[in-house]
Parts: sequence; structure tokens; C-alpha cells
Amino acid sequence: MELVLLTALGVGGATVIGAVIGFLFRKLSHTFSDIVLSFAAGVMLSAAVIGLILPSLDYGGKYGLLITVVGIFAGAVCLNLIDRLVPHLHKLAGVDSEHHTASHLSKVLLFVSAIAIHNLPEGIAAGVGFGAGDTAQALIIAGGIALQNIPEGMVIIGPMLAAGVKPGRTFLLAMLTGVVEVIGTLIGYFAVSLASAILPFALAFAGGTMLYVISDEMIPETHAHGHERGATYALLVGFCIMLMTDVLLG
Repeated sequence: MELVLLTALGVGGATVIGAVIGFLFRKLSHTFSDIVLSFAAGVMLSAAVIGLILPSLDYGGKYGLLITVVGIFAGAVCLNLIDRLVPHLHKLAGVDSEHHTASHLSKVLLFVSAIAIHNLPEGIAAGVGFGAGDTAQALIIAGGIALQNIPEGMVIIGPMLAAGVKPGRTFLLAMLTGVVEVIGTLIGYFAVSLASAILPFALAFAGGTMLYVISDEMIPETHAHGHERGATYALLVGFCIMLMTDVLLG
């Protein structure tokens, strides 16, 4: 349990680390942020497939394939429904740091709220990984999500400061988006621990949410600024590093 709690704090704390970087380097180039986010996407892709979806097939027994497929789509549909209520990242990329109107402030706060809400299922995915009993895989999954949270924490600082939000409140709001992820991690872990029968579905559901985030948010965001080639290779590097890590730890 101590490891799960520390991991939850690490996953949520990655957003805070990103926020600190955002304060220190407010003019980070799109090239840098796209490369980092793409690398995180590759790590998450590997973690979703190897750490969540394949174990779901193993734990599902006779109906493993059906449970896994249904779980993947259930996770994706869940995030799709959330997106209809609070669009995330690339859908709110129109938040421009040059405007200071009240409407702009509302858009920025919507952006931050969207990140917080999307962090809940991502945290659940990290917690479910521990429920499978494979600590190494769970840490890889959590690491992938944490990597994604760093650039996410970075990008929310500039728009909030430009919209007139005070630095202290800006940092607090960024930290709260990380707290949501800590809560999600604990929910995922306890849910699977208390009801092991749902483990195959929960693993697939978590994998589906991660695949959705990668395809619907991370890849479009990293391909929106003219750095598609570098972003693609960064994703492949992240995927292969996690693949090698899994083989070596196995």
C-alpha cells in the first residue's frame, strides 16, 4: 500500500513538476514540448498494451478476448463522453496568451478544469495496474502517465498568467489537477483490490482510456505545430524504451 500511495503522489506530483518548469521557462518552444509529449505518448502506448491490455486477456480466461475488447471500447467511450462536456488539450488549444478579457479567463479556467477531469481516469489507470499484482508493470504504467503529466503541467501556466490569474493561485490550480490524479490512482487500486472479479474488465477499461488519450489528444497536439517527423520518432523511442524495459524486467 505504501508503494501505491507513493506512486499516486508521484503521478500527481509530475503535474506540479511540469507547472514549476512552466513558471521557470514560460517561452518553451513548441518543438521541445511536442517532442516531450510524443515521447510520453510512446511510453503510455507501450504501457497500455503490455501492462493493461495483454494482462486483461490473460486474466479473462475463457471470455478474455470479449471482456478485453468490450473494456477497451468502454474506456474510450467514457472519455469520449467526458470530451463532449469538457474538451481537452488540442480542442482548447485556441487559448491564446495574448488576450486578457473575461471571456479569455473563462476559457483558460475551462481548460484547467478539463485537464483535472481527464486526470481522474488516467489516475484510475495507474491504480488498476497495481491491482493486477505486477508491480514492475504498474510502475511502468504510472511512469508513462507521469511523463505525460509533466508537459501538461507546463502548458497550463502561461495561459493562466496571461489571463490575469495571480502566480500563487495559478500554482494552486495546477497542483489541484495533480491531486485529482492521486485520487484516481487510489480509486483504481482499491476498486480492483476489493473486487478482483472485475480485474480483466478494469485492466482493459484503463487501457482503452489510455489509447483514447494518446490518439485523440496527445498525437494531434504534437502534430499541430509542424514537428510531425520529430514527434513520430520521439513516440517510437518512448515505445521501444518501455518495450526493452519490460523484456529486461521480465
